[in-house]
Amino acid sequence: MRYLQRERSELDRLVPGLDQTLASLPLDAMERPESPGLAAFREKGGPGLLVPSEHGGGGADLLTAVRVQRAVGSRSPSLAVATTMHHFSVASLVETAATSNGMEWMLLAAIAKDNLLLASGFAEGRTGQHILSPGLTARVEGEKVWLSGAKKPCSLAKSMNLLTASVALPTADGGTQLAVALVPADAPGMSVRPFWNSPILAGAESDEVVLADVEVPAELIVRTDVTSDGHLDHLQTVGFVWFELLMTASYLGAASALVERVLAVESVDAALRASLATDLQAAMLTVEGLARAADADGPDNDALGLALVCRFHVQDVITSVATRCVEALGGMAFIGSGEVAYLNSACRALAFHPPSRARMSSALLEHFAGEPLRVP
Repeated sequence: MRYLQRERSELDRLVPGLDQTLASLPLDAMERPESPGLAAFREKGGPGLLVPSEHGGGGADLLTAVRVQRAVGSRSPSLAVATTMHHFSVASLVETAATSNGMEWMLLAAIAKDNLLLASGFAEGRTGQHILSPGLTARVEGEKVWLSGAKKPCSLAKSMNLLTASVALPTADGGTQLAVALVPADAPGMSVRPFWNSPILAGAESDEVVLADVEVPAELIVRTDVTSDGHLDHLQTVGFVWFELLMTASYLGAASALVERVLAVESVDAALRASLATDLQAAMLTVEGLARAADADGPDNDALGLALVCRFHVQDVITSVATRCVEALGGMAFIGSGEVAYLNSACRALAFHPPSRARMSSALLEHFAGEPLRVP
């Protein structure tokens, strides 16, 4: 089987025409602000990939989704990163709709029908900040909720239709309850400010989203059961597992783009070319194995622990493979085009996504000793 054929075939099956369109676009164009990749993703029906088929979507499971993200990442790392944030939000909505009598199913149907894009406003990107800690403040009067604050960086900042964000709502006993708010992008008080200054992954539209006393309808508030000690409820656990595996697969795609370039150079030693391809393929098999298990048994706390183990291991494999690819391609390839240097830099960004290895070290050790995994 040709390298990446399986992943690209899955992408073409579920989002027909997208891979062909992405392959026809220059990499540097897709990695810039105002990337045409997001427009192509929306035009070809990509937003509905994870929406259940009964609601008009592609009904992709986690195993299929990681293959799709690797294929997308091999064409455009920016698009893979941006769409991972969308898919993560949709997967959480799907899980909520399965056990809720609320309006989530109507929103899922709208995502598939109208190709709506969801951005994520959780605490990612704030150094030292707990990922579950709300980045927005809430003002509550009866059933009405107003949100204020900012999220930076926030992928899909300019193209989103809805922002999903964590928020702490006051309770009757004087405490707070973590909830997830769905905020329409055109709501009064919503605005976007420039933030992302790096040329790496600029096509993901990771700018600052600002909310100034934005009213959120009560039906667009989903309450959770997350505790202050970092232990996760089922919804958060599912979301984390999907996030880690989808993001890992996306960066495997970026590394795959480098390996694909090396495979095409016959003057590079055959043993080295085979080693690079097999190392990356073995890493992908690790991701697929965990995705398959999560699909069969449902993501639980143990699956989240394994997802982090998988992510940190694959992160190291990607770094090693990218370094060897750059060396194998040589100085002339590095000088002759910015693509090699760009892909090499893009591969490193997996380390910046939460939770960090250092932050999770003690929690993983506790988990390996038999404790439930927590996110400190």
